[in-house]
Amino acid sequence: MSSVFNYSPINFDSYLQQERGAEYRSEYVDGKVYAMAGASKTHNTISVALTATIETQLREGCRVWQSDMKVVIADEGKQFAYYPDLVVACEEDSDDDYMCTRPRLIIEVLSPSTERIDFGEKLEKYTAIPSLMEYVLVSQDVPLVRVLRRRGAWQEEMYKAEDVLQLESVGIEVAVSQIYHRVRKEVGLA
Repeated sequence: MSSVFNYSPINFDSYLQQERGAEYRSEYVDGKVYAMAGASKTHNTISVALTATIETQLREGCRVWQSDMKVVIADEGKQFAYYPDLVVACEEDSDDDYMCTRPRLIIEVLSPSTERIDFGEKLEKYTAIPSLMEYVLVSQDVPLVRVLRRRGAWQEEMYKAEDVLQLESVGIEVAVSQIYHRVRKEVGLA
């Protein structure tokens, strides 16, 4: 998230309605609307590599979406809407083509401006989603992937360049070096 877009509280339905016609995407955090910042070339390249790898191995009945798919969360009577870098859902229950309410896997590519929120607020809210099995945080500066799994009580597992990552939630194996293969120089692999 970047900065507060709307200082006065707005109800969730109004946010959803405004978001459909908005020129810029924004996230919703319990009445507050935050404008989204753009992403770097490295960030986008890593996101595309992950999407391509997951899409080509994803089983029938599941779908992967990039950063334009909103994940909607209801937690303790409050509403939240975030745009993860990647989200995978199977057995989706929302009739709304612009939101996902039952993600199985969420991936965020970390940037200096989002890392604190991705490890703090979003970690707390994402892990409250009953269908979520894995939350993956991918560094854009060094070849490092952190995975938090429901089955592991959301304890962090770390994977480096030479490791192979198991995305158990969707039955996919990914070599960490493959995630960074087009940005080797940028992350110190070349």
